[in-house]
Amino acid sequence: MTFTEKLLRALPPIEVGGRRIKRYHVTGDPGGIEPAVEKAAYAMLPELLPEPDGTPPATFVVLHRGGDDGAYVNAYSWVWDNVLHFGGAAAGQPVLDCPDRDPSHFVRLDRADRPWIGCVWELPPIQHERNAWVRHMLAPDRPDLDAYLADSLPDGTTGDRS
Repeated sequence: MTFTEKLLRALPPIEVGGRRIKRYHVTGDPGGIEPAVEKAAYAMLPELLPEPDGTPPATFVVLHRGGDDGAYVNAYSWVWDNVLHFGGAAAGQPVLDCPDRDPSHFVRLDRADRPWIGCVWELPPIQHERNAWVRHMLAPDRPDLDAYLADSLPDGTTGDRS
């Protein structure tokens, strides 16, 4: 099996359901993720977000376009002040119970026998976002949600970012 890093791009935050959402796109295609896939993935977000719990309403999303028909949207939301809530959906991947190979036809991934949080190309933002949350929200005397939202991984590859 040959392994190749993919491209990672940070996009400006959006707001969905009262949550401010940082966005990352992962793909092997230098042209980016198809608009129809992006639109369908973001339409799934309300179903993937937790109820408000008093934690500043922040989420980061990794939208990954696989090398085949698959597309994946992972929503990582901050809850309970310092915990990540995960909600995920997939499209075009029959092995994940998607009904067809359409990369814009997303279905939730919430099977108990697959408690997966992301693949090797989707994980790099988690480390960065953990450190950014501590840096801007937990360590300072006054949390700064705007500073957190402005602190994203730079565009590049999914490879080593240490």
